[in-house]
Amino acid sequence: MLTLHYAPKTISIAVAITLEEVGLAYDAVAVDFASGAQAKEPYLSVNPKGRVPALVTGAGTLTETGAILEFIAETSGQLIPDTPMATARMREVMFYLASTMHVNHAHKMRGHRWADQQSSFDDMTAKVAETMAASCAYLEEMLTLDPFVTKDFSLADPYLFMVLSWVPGDGVDLAAYPKLSAFVDMMKTRPSVQAVIAKGML
Repeated sequence: MLTLHYAPKTISIAVAITLEEVGLAYDAVAVDFASGAQAKEPYLSVNPKGRVPALVTGAGTLTETGAILEFIAETSGQLIPDTPMATARMREVMFYLASTMHVNHAHKMRGHRWADQQSSFDDMTAKVAETMAASCAYLEEMLTLDPFVTKDFSLADPYLFMVLSWVPGDGVDLAAYPKLSAFVDMMKTRPSVQAVIAKGML
């Protein structure tokens, strides 16, 4: 049995959606960020980074969203495109989300990772709407989303869905990006997303 350590509405829910998509059974264990449980034992014994997700498998514990998603795809034989170029395009989007858009979002509430002064935190927070809007504009232009990131549903779709779920809270009107908005609406109707909503994870 797989065990997913997650926090509601974080990127870890992309892992839960993916597990639901491929039909792999898992136990879900919530990490209480409000109490700082991610930075204490016993969670640090699961993931010394103090972040989610962490997926405990029979062969060991995996961290980092992209690596976990790839493990699920390899284990299930699903959600990887059928050509090298399409697979590379999928990963291109995932890497952008991880290295740029997630970081843009994190500046709103995780400024302590990069600075120590309150004035720095305030400046980073004030920049979030601008940088997230720029990321949305880039994705709106770059992606076809007809209706998925690639021709068929892939690992990039739960990842993109979760990152876009943060956009309204970051002060960006997703309706200004019609393809992204339609993608989010479509994803909300999928049984996998409905399942994690029913479990209180999203």
